Amino acid sequence: MAINRRNLLRAAGLGVGLAALGSATGCVPSEPGAKPPAETSVPTTEPPAGQVDWEGLRKRLGGTLNLPSDSGYSTAKLAFNPAFDSRQPAAIAQCANASDVQACITAAANARIPVAARSGGHSYAGYSTPDNGLVVDLGRMTGVQVNADGTAVIGAGTRLMDVYNGLAQAGRCLPAGSCPTVGISGLTLGGGVGVLAGKYGLTCDNLVSAQVVTADGTLRTASATSEPDLFWALRGGGGGNFGIVTSFTFQTVAAPQLAVFQVRFPAGSLTDVLAGWQSFTASAPDEFWSTLGISAGSPPTCRINGCYVGSESAMNALLDKLVAATKTQPANRYSLTKDYLSAMMYFGGCANYSVDQCRPNWNGGGVLGRETFTASSRVLTKPLSDPSRLTALVTGREGMDILLDSLSGAPSRIGAKDTAFPYRGALATAQIYVGAATSAARNSVNEVRDGLGDLTGNTACVNYIDPGLSNWASAYYGDNASRLRDVAKRYDPHGVFAFDQSASKV
Repeated sequence: MAINRRNLLRAAGLGVGLAALGSATGCVPSEPGAKPPAETSVPTTEPPAGQVDWEGLRKRLGGTLNLPSDSGYSTAKLAFNPAFDSRQPAAIAQCANASDVQACITAAANARIPVAARSGGHSYAGYSTPDNGLVVDLGRMTGVQVNADGTAVIGAGTRLMDVYNGLAQAGRCLPAGSCPTVGISGLTLGGGVGVLAGKYGLTCDNLVSAQVVTADGTLRTASATSEPDLFWALRGGGGGNFGIVTSFTFQTVAAPQLAVFQVRFPAGSLTDVLAGWQSFTASAPDEFWSTLGISAGSPPTCRINGCYVGSESAMNALLDKLVAATKTQPANRYSLTKDYLSAMMYFGGCANYSVDQCRPNWNGGGVLGRETFTASSRVLTKPLSDPSRLTALVTGREGMDILLDSLSGAPSRIGAKDTAFPYRGALATAQIYVGAATSAARNSVNEVRDGLGDLTGNTACVNYIDPGLSNWASAYYGDNASRLRDVAKRYDPHGVFAFDQSASKV
């Protein structure tokens, strides 16, 4: 039985995509400990602002450059959300390797035009589709290479379906998100909450190193011992801020046996279910991860979906305790045993598809379509003291879903300042989602976002970036904001990667 992705992880998260893998022909990583330039300047011999030698760039690329006059432009510019189809980038460079990325960054920096990386193209704000800017599309820079020591080198343009498939073929596992068409890049750079987070941590917690092209065109290795400040920022600091990643190296674990479940509750039970879910989740075993999904309406309905690292029988014993905590008799309950790849396909709504089918239909040869939506987020740093207030907030909002994704377990045992992701020890992220891009949808999302903010404080998740969020720097990054700003200014002193909610503007 497949879970409808629109009801489970309808808008599984990421901010602006940032990365991809390919050969680094013509360039090498910086030496460990290499320092970024203290200051750079725009050469006076380059074209004036806004002018790029597009044909010269086209000749330098191993990949494809699409200008508005080219036949491939209309398809190449498409992101996941059709709400951004009216935007008109100056060009889309479908890069083949790190050298292509370097050429694109240099061209954009010299002409002083916007440049944005695109991995899966799922940016909630459409930041990977800038008007009059250069899109550095990393979708061709893909691949999963598992090494003898269990680490895996993954192209930063690789979509999650191909990440999971590539790892599963080697018997390995990486915790990551649920939406199969999301790129590994934006997910990792914004943190990366997924169904295995309780046991194995956030996606960014498993990052060993990254290859990054910075604003000066240098390809650098960011790790704990090489460019450590940059490495810190890449683990939760958001996409599009510090450079363009060309590949990631992750630690992986042996692919485990998994069990999955869904429990649906009768209408009118949200307050009791939320109270019980909060209580159980705060002390749940690492192996048990869950998300409380709320379909707003009159009255709201809710369900709990989840994943367990271990046997189905052990999971059901815990699920009995969770249901008891809600003090509510479920309307429906089921559980299934899955291997790693099958579980990831199940959560992605692809249980009835092949791996090849579980890819985008607009640029990946699969059957999965694009989705129009409006969304935002909050973070529950602790259980809500009065769950009935959330029930009141969402009652009557037909067409809206709220998804509370657990952050308990392994993510909570990393220090809040050890990575850029600040919400260590929080209870859950909260996604707010409407499957439309109308003014009414935006207003409704804003109202719930702000109302939920009254309950949670000024919190938000950068993977679900929202251009209308007030005091966004503090909401996304908390006490890590100032350090992120310093890293951005150090590696991008002239704002080559600046956008409305970039770290340079924190």
